Amino acid sequence: MSKFGMTVTEHLLSQQRLHPDATGAFTVLLSELIVAAKIISKEARKSGLTDILGFTGDINVQGEAVKKLDEFANTSIIRRMSHLGQLCAMVSEESADIIEIPTKYQKGNYVLIFDPLDGSSNIDANVNIGTIFSIYKKVTPGGQVASVDVLQPGYRQVAAGYFLYGTSTMMVYTTGDGLHGFTLYPAVGEFLLSHENIRIPEKGSIFSVNMGYTNYWDENVKAVVDHFTKADPEKGLPYSLRYIGSLVADFHRTLLYGGIFMYPPDRKDPKKPHGKLRLTCECAPLAMLVKQAGGMATDGERDILEIEPGEIHQRVPLYIGSAKDVKTVMEILKTGRE
Repeated sequence: MSKFGMTVTEHLLSQQRLHPDATGAFTVLLSELIVAAKIISKEARKSGLTDILGFTGDINVQGEAVKKLDEFANTSIIRRMSHLGQLCAMVSEESADIIEIPTKYQKGNYVLIFDPLDGSSNIDANVNIGTIFSIYKKVTPGGQVASVDVLQPGYRQVAAGYFLYGTSTMMVYTTGDGLHGFTLYPAVGEFLLSHENIRIPEKGSIFSVNMGYTNYWDENVKAVVDHFTKADPEKGLPYSLRYIGSLVADFHRTLLYGGIFMYPPDRKDPKKPHGKLRLTCECAPLAMLVKQAGGMATDGERDILEIEPGEIHQRVPLYIGSAKDVKTVMEILKTGRE
């Protein structure tokens, strides 16, 4: 029976009942993260009318100029999540180091990894932006947080999701039991189930990549792009090109319509030979989501979910989307390496 229209809280509780040993701590954690997202959504909607557009003047750990709304989102999540008693640590795309829970608060057994505001370079142009999150369980005993608690492969995630701030605010999440989407109903301030058991088409007709980087790609990557742009009607080619430049927005479209999103390695910035996307706070959570929907995610050789992070801000190439399209990319890249 369809659960369309149920609140996200009801959905979380129904998921909790699937696990008899659940304590409710995880539900509390996600519920508070949802509150933080509502705060960010409200601020984003009035950003053109308040002094929250533009840059703060600071540079983050990624070497990127920090937007005011970036800073607001990051601070909002950290403040709301620190006092819960469910987390032992957090990792933010905006922070250089692991964020440990202050000693004045109780510590829990979960690790939250997040990108507070993906696509923030598009804020001033009113393009869709989002918050990406990932949750792991602590693997070491005791109260101290070790690097292995944070540097876990994606297949160990207990939940992942994102909030998309656009014409409407959406939450898409999984706890490993299917992928579900909720839309914020402003009149009551609740996320209501709008996309139940999301499945990505096995093959799409859209590819998404920054074609402005063509001259910085190697021949193997160019061969991948050539495949999707050549005319071959019998194979459903060429694909249409759609690229927003906001990862969460490009991924959301790919998830619903099928196709593939790509951020391959390039030579544009010698400091970022593997592209700009972070494994732990961007690629791994989206890989968990797409797998739950029947899709795939790879760095060109390995399953994203199998990669062991070496550092919290490690970057990897990303090819993600419909299973057949991702397999095609892997075959082309493999042929090029041989």
